[in-house]
Amino acid sequence: MLYDIFIDPFVQMYEMPDFFLQVLWEGFVAGILYALIALGFVLIFKASGVFNFAQGIMVVFAGLTLVGLHENGVPAYVALLLTIGVMGILAYGVERVVMRPLVNQPDIILLMATIGLTYFLIGFGEFVFGGEPKQMITEELGLPTGSTAFEFGERGLVILQHIDIAAAVIAVIMVAALGVFFNKTRIGRALRAVADDHQAALSVGISLNQIWAIVWFAAGLVALATGIMWGARSDVSFALEIVAFKALPVLILGGFTSIPGAIVGGLIIGFGEKIGELYWGGLVGGGIESWLAYIIALIFLLFRPQGLFGERIIERI
Repeated sequence: MLYDIFIDPFVQMYEMPDFFLQVLWEGFVAGILYALIALGFVLIFKASGVFNFAQGIMVVFAGLTLVGLHENGVPAYVALLLTIGVMGILAYGVERVVMRPLVNQPDIILLMATIGLTYFLIGFGEFVFGGEPKQMITEELGLPTGSTAFEFGERGLVILQHIDIAAAVIAVIMVAALGVFFNKTRIGRALRAVADDHQAALSVGISLNQIWAIVWFAAGLVALATGIMWGARSDVSFALEIVAFKALPVLILGGFTSIPGAIVGGLIIGFGEKIGELYWGGLVGGGIESWLAYIIALIFLLFRPQGLFGERIIERI
């Protein structure tokens, strides 16, 4: 038993390096996609201090809107622009109807509001687009398809899907853009001030309503990018909402307020669950990929509750 746990997996990695590299690549891609989802949660948390329960359904809603518009005869790029507009309208509506009346309310009230928003979007999405899975318009958007195989000496092949490479590039670009936005722009600094203290931000002339509308729109854009990339790998369906909650262990590892933390946390979870499933999963009957991330996050939570890059909040009485 001890041999199967501590020695045999590493022997397999050495004897089949091509397979090990393939596993690493699959873990990298999964981690990047988890990080994309987590970015949406981080944006809202930085602005309001609340875990946005609706981020998962926003990913589904954005993907369904894009595909639904195209199915009704709208050209792909026009549908993309219209979907961005829809996410903007959603952001404005959330700010006016949900967030503005709840200024200075306890965080639990805001969390409950995002839960209510989740169920509204589920019902509205099913009413407009139906509940059937839809195929993402990958080729129409100009995203690459197919794969490239790399020979690994005489010991096998490593196959890279082009859509996975595109997902990694898009994630890096979005992270860089958000990093510049938060650290180098006036709106980004105002957003951080709002996150620290709503009343203090209002007292120095920062428009809370404007900041919330902007950040919900940014989270909507992240949701759209995530919906496109996840939808290209599978279908666009309401099942994606469940996948989105894999962002929770990512946030615990990286920190709820850190954009780089979302990336690092996503990669740790992505590598961990793929390697764990393929080399140790058989010892417990398989299927550990669905829950290993939460175990990793729980163990990490015991030693560093604020995450790798999160802010440690100290309250003095």
